[in-house]
Amino acid sequence: MRRLRHLSGRHRTPSTNRLLGLLLAFNAGAINAGGFLVVELYTSHMTGFVSVVADNLVLGQLTLVLGALGALLFFLAGAATTAVLVNWARQRQLSSGFALPLLLEAGLLLTFGLVGATLDRQTPFAVPVTVLLLAFTMGLQNALVTKISSAQIRTTHMTGVITDLGIELGKLLYWNRTPDTPAEPMVRANRDRLRLHATLLACFAGGGLASALAFQWLGYYATLPIALLLAGLAAVPILDDLQAA
Repeated sequence: MRRLRHLSGRHRTPSTNRLLGLLLAFNAGAINAGGFLVVELYTSHMTGFVSVVADNLVLGQLTLVLGALGALLFFLAGAATTAVLVNWARQRQLSSGFALPLLLEAGLLLTFGLVGATLDRQTPFAVPVTVLLLAFTMGLQNALVTKISSAQIRTTHMTGVITDLGIELGKLLYWNRTPDTPAEPMVRANRDRLRLHATLLACFAGGGLASALAFQWLGYYATLPIALLLAGLAAVPILDDLQAA
């Protein structure tokens, strides 16, 4: 209980930030892979949606432009929702500021799993609504981890993670020809950042692999364990606030 309280509570430490980031990277990989199997789109990749808007404006495919704009707006709305929830709780001195977006994300995924299992892909609006829901969820989570870690950890897309990993690997492999001096300090890799980014990448990939396998066996119901995990992470700080009310 104490560990769960620290993971999503108001008082943060670097170790709890890293652990929560790793769990949410696994979660993001799972949602991203599962979303692709359902709608054939990676719903955390806003760069791709911006490209879709630009390309299809030129090609005159307005339906695709509107769909991509919808995903961008819902991702933006998810990030804004996290900011509203966190700041609302902070002004009221609540412990659950970071837990509330997690609980909302759990509820959205639970709805996605239960409702999606009753729908067919050919159901009108099933695919667009699914894309918007997952984009909102990814915006919600990405903003949460950004606020928790002061923008040092990202979980829903790996471009920045792989870039930082490459930078630290380059420093690690660099051959310093001269000794360390105040004027010319030696190039040294930040091994903590190297481990963090390598582990984030591994967790995201592991979540994607686990989700792909689970969707093959369970279909939409594969989202239920993810929703329960997020709800469990959020539960203790929210219960603390309810008991203090």
